[in-house]
Amino acid sequence: MHRTRNSALAGFGVLALALAPGAARSEVTSTVSLVSDYSFRGITQTARDPAFQASLDWSGESGLYAGLWGSNIDFGTYFPEDAMDPELEESLDLNVELDIILGYANSFTENLGYDVGTVYYKYLGGGNGGVNDFDYPEIYAGLSYTVFSGALSPKVWYTWDSSNSGLSAWYVELNFDYPLPAELGLILHYGYSSGDYWDSEYDGGYSDIAVGLARSFGHFDFEVKYIDGSDLKAADCSRQSVDCGGYPVFSSESIFFAGVSTTFPWSSEE
Repeated sequence: MHRTRNSALAGFGVLALALAPGAARSEVTSTVSLVSDYSFRGITQTARDPAFQASLDWSGESGLYAGLWGSNIDFGTYFPEDAMDPELEESLDLNVELDIILGYANSFTENLGYDVGTVYYKYLGGGNGGVNDFDYPEIYAGLSYTVFSGALSPKVWYTWDSSNSGLSAWYVELNFDYPLPAELGLILHYGYSSGDYWDSEYDGGYSDIAVGLARSFGHFDFEVKYIDGSDLKAADCSRQSVDCGGYPVFSSESIFFAGVSTTFPWSSEE
């Protein structure tokens, strides 16, 4: 096994309430979530185990926002490429991801908004001989457009130092959220990862998709999705040619996802 990993930002949507353009005043919110798997861009960050995630978010009247977002993670082990003993394993020994976010969101027109910013991925752990050298920054720019009563949101992400590798990476995504009867919401997502990092580590980029439904009950938001990153064939544990050894660290195999979240302070209207 060669040394590799992918960063995480799944669950970044917990900032949505704090990012709304035209907020009447500055506010601080916090969102907590429990999810069946921490999947980011089609790749598990918790070896297919559940995750507890939380954020602390501030949004200003001008559109400026900032936030902290955290989750448990499981990056498993790897075999050092320069090890004399081929049986030697070294633990990544990382158990928490903390994302530091700063951005600005506003609107051009009533139906067209924009969002630009940066996020710094910080990974905590690495004690007892473990490894912790994956911290890196990423910048992003996106639009949101109201069409057919739904929200169409393209977004581009870029880093010049993916996973502290010194290699660049791009992520382009298109999201569409559409209201359905019975107070359901349709979730559609397509993303594509590319750049020097993916060319070097996996001989090319890959696509990921997600299709799901969302529903709110009182103060709680529920979500179920089908997520598929198996276009990254080298990490698809369902393939006979990929042996995950029963421990699917960074697996891109398709899954069914479920999650529940709530945002504080609770509104008295709910």
